[in-house]
Amino acid sequence: MNLANQITLARIVLIPLFMISFLNQQSTITALLIFAVAAGTDKLDGYVARKYNQITNLGKLLDPLADKLLIAAALIMMVQENMISSWFAESL
Repeated sequence: MNLANQITLARIVLIPLFMISFLNQQSTITALLIFAVAAGTDKLDGYVARKYNQITNLGKLLDPLADKLLIAAALIMMVQENMISSWFAESL
């Protein structure tokens, strides 16, 4: 497994950590930092894949999946905590 795919998998692994931190009311800043790091890995894995010619079919599948999972988790958590309305999350 190449570096770009490992970075993408790291983004997927960060999702449960983000969710746990988000649910813990005292660590909202931690949740925000985890989300920012996870979102930053999206740019990084794309850069690594293109620069080192590590574009794979697995990466083509995992990268958009990881993006959707991260955003969906954030939206679900915000709806659950009444930070946004469900109709707003649904429209995205």
